Amino acid sequence: MSQPAKKKGKPAEFVAAQNRSVSYNYLLLEKQEAGMVLLGTEVKSLREGKANLRDAYAIVRGNSVWLINCHIAEYLPGGPFNHQPLRPKKLLLKRSEIEKLAGKTQQKGLTLVPVRIYFRDGIAKCEIALAKGKKQWDRRQAEREKESRREVGEAIYRYRRR
Repeated sequence: MSQPAKKKGKPAEFVAAQNRSVSYNYLLLEKQEAGMVLLGTEVKSLREGKANLRDAYAIVRGNSVWLINCHIAEYLPGGPFNHQPLRPKKLLLKRSEIEKLAGKTQQKGLTLVPVRIYFRDGIAKCEIALAKGKKQWDRRQAEREKESRREVGEAIYRYRRR
């Protein structure tokens, strides 16, 4: 049997929520993709883009990883079958990946932070990153490097326009 043809014009990935401040506040060491255990109304709210990852983090409890403090707004037509907006969500990873993350998060200063929640071929995924918190001077240095890269790019652009 052959694979069914994909619909043209519809992207394979749809980003439902993104944490833009995570790269500013943390140094991202390695990223991991995890599936999510969600309720029906949570999926519908995510498809509408009503999620917030600003204060969210992930922890390893026993043999599973949980996404804590991720706010997914209630689905308005859900009625009495709605979900709790801040309920912990279980992340699906292989056991070896969980053990590796558990070992690394027990090191000093390392934490798991969600980078984005997206749909890949209709399935909700969460991209989590092993991160180390930045100090104030790290942030200033990153801003200076970003500014210098922008100035160099503008100078090259102006030179080539001549």
